[in-house]
Amino acid sequence: MNNQSVSHLLPPLPFGENDLEPVISAGTLNFHYNKHHKGYVDNLNKLIEQTGYAGLPLEEIIRKTAQAPEQAAVFNNAAQAWNHAFYWQCIKPDGGGKPTGEIAERIDRELGGYTQFVEAFKSAGATQFGSGWAWLVLNYGELQIIKTANADTPIAHGLTPLLTVDVWEHAYYLDYQNRRPDYLTAFIEHLINWDFVNQRL
Repeated sequence: MNNQSVSHLLPPLPFGENDLEPVISAGTLNFHYNKHHKGYVDNLNKLIEQTGYAGLPLEEIIRKTAQAPEQAAVFNNAAQAWNHAFYWQCIKPDGGGKPTGEIAERIDRELGGYTQFVEAFKSAGATQFGSGWAWLVLNYGELQIIKTANADTPIAHGLTPLLTVDVWEHAYYLDYQNRRPDYLTAFIEHLINWDFVNQRL
């Protein structure tokens, strides 16, 4: 097998399969990571084999294909591989709750405080029709909460992601069924890795 055949690897999870219980079950995590995330990585490698995209970083593939409809399959799999790798960094066991450090100060200053952040972030995730993501991003240096549909990602639009929550059904349905708002509440209260967000700043 030549080097171009495996351009991208599935990154290891930063926690154990059982570490997010009961917020996210081991069953959901195993399915989400080993089936969905792995599937995007595997599909991407097949799609870019022997193309000009082989060997490029995910971010560069995403930016090169974002405005190319004929490369939608490459974009979707690259963006989903990137989004998922980022999502795993955004969560940790015994996380969540009010942040500290620079992000706490900036949420107070730019988003009206933690309570307002929670309401806006939950609303972005709950009102994303169908599959997608809710994000806390930097837009020209200012905090902003946005949502993206399907595989779309802020890095395709020149924004800097700080935090994301996956609202595709595979992220929560086994544990929460159709109660997406309950999943979002649990995510915010128990999973957010604010240390990672501060590092991103």
